Amino acid sequence: MQDPELTTQLEQLRVEHRDLDDAIAALLLQGGANQLQIARLKRRKLRLRDEIAMLEDQLIPDIIA
Repeated sequence: MQDPELTTQLEQLRVEHRDLDDAIAALLLQGGANQLQIARLKRRKLRLRDEIAMLEDQLIPDIIA
C-alpha cells in the first residue's frame, strides 16, 4: 500500500522537474542567456531527480530474489 503523502510529494517534485525543463529550454532559446542561471537550474533539476528516485524507492518495495 502506498503512502498518500509520499505520492503527493512525488507528484509535486515531478511537476517541478518538468517546469525546470521548460524554463531551461526557454532560456536556451533566448539568445545570450545567462549561463550561470542555466547551470543553477540544471543543478536544481538534478537534485530533484535524486529526490524523486529516493521517494520512488520508498514507495516501491524491494523484491528479494
